[in-house]
Amino acid sequence: MPLPSLSILLRDTARLLAFRRPSAALHSHWQGFLAFGLACTWLAGIGRYWDNPRAEWWQLLGLGSLAYVFALALLLWLLLYPFRPLNWRYRNLLVFISLTAPPAWLYAIPVERFLPLQAAASANAWFLALVAAWRVGLLVRFLHRVAGLRPLELVVGTGLPLALIVVTLSLLNLEHVVFNIMAGIQPEDRSANDLAFQVVLVLAVLSFYASPILLLGWVILANAAWWGQPERKPHRQK
Repeated sequence: MPLPSLSILLRDTARLLAFRRPSAALHSHWQGFLAFGLACTWLAGIGRYWDNPRAEWWQLLGLGSLAYVFALALLLWLLLYPFRPLNWRYRNLLVFISLTAPPAWLYAIPVERFLPLQAAASANAWFLALVAAWRVGLLVRFLHRVAGLRPLELVVGTGLPLALIVVTLSLLNLEHVVFNIMAGIQPEDRSANDLAFQVVLVLAVLSFYASPILLLGWVILANAAWWGQPERKPHRQK
């Protein structure tokens, strides 16, 4: 089967990122879209760390971002499988998540090169908020329109994996500064990403306390979906 043209890849990815329904080519040529999405993810990973002196070699090469999309797709597939969603394939999740990578290209803008440190920190924090809100919004739409999750399932189905991810990434301390923030950042260690790191730390604390509640909700909803919830009906996508 021939791969889709670049124009089709760009058009359908743009439609997906604009919260619109892609063409049927996304399903019939999923291999091409997956390759394109992974390329976008790889570039986003390189852009995320290219000017970060704290980055490890595998982060500079974009390998961490590539591994992340596979792990995130697996986590979502496993956590939401008990809800018995529609069209629930690991492949579908992987293609979708990889195609949401382009907004993260904002992280590659070296704002610290042309803005004062405080303004650069504020800009990076806004980039973090914008990209996170955009991608979470896309995930919610995907789970509602494609997987057919109901409102409470959407809250738990997006909240629980995101909370687990935030807590895990904070514990792994991949940016090498999260715990330094708790102790106080030394003047010589300050960077344009410090405000964004503080936002991540706050989210990690909130996620830590929210996780047990979300986990309890997951148990209740999964049990209801598996043992007697009415059959899901696909949504008509626009």
